[in-house]
Amino acid sequence: MNRNRNHAVVCPQCGASLACGATSCQYCGTQISASESGGPVQMKYCKFCGERIPMDAVVCTKCGRQVEKLEYSSAAQPVVINNVNSNVNSAPLAANRSFVPTKKALNKWTAFFLCFFFGVVGAHKFYEGKIGMGILYLFTGGLLGVGALVDLIVLLFKPNPYYI
Repeated sequence: MNRNRNHAVVCPQCGASLACGATSCQYCGTQISASESGGPVQMKYCKFCGERIPMDAVVCTKCGRQVEKLEYSSAAQPVVINNVNSNVNSAPLAANRSFVPTKKALNKWTAFFLCFFFGVVGAHKFYEGKIGMGILYLFTGGLLGVGALVDLIVLLFKPNPYYI
């Protein structure tokens, strides 16, 4: 084993091995103090890639994997609880956009009276833009009248306007 390698200097900023007596890191440019560059540096091997790293390193400078457990101070860490459940984008972004509704607003009473008078032929379904359901109601008589009756009750309790 080479004697110089045991006395290699390790950059405190990037962890690179430097020549003994170096005054600055050739990789990141960090200035090395005389006390850091003069004495031998304790080294260990990475558990994952086998590279020599400083003894106090927590993360390997070559492979980037964590080789030691992180030590926390004994002071209590603050607990942060984020109870914000919002689908709204951030305010600066939302202020720059114009509101474009993605759903069509429909009048509750128009749909209600279409269902009341023409529910068995699916007129209210065509009004809502549900063409497939309108055709089904047309051929089945409003699902034998039961579907039209249920829709009549549901429409009665919808807000005005309602969105589809």
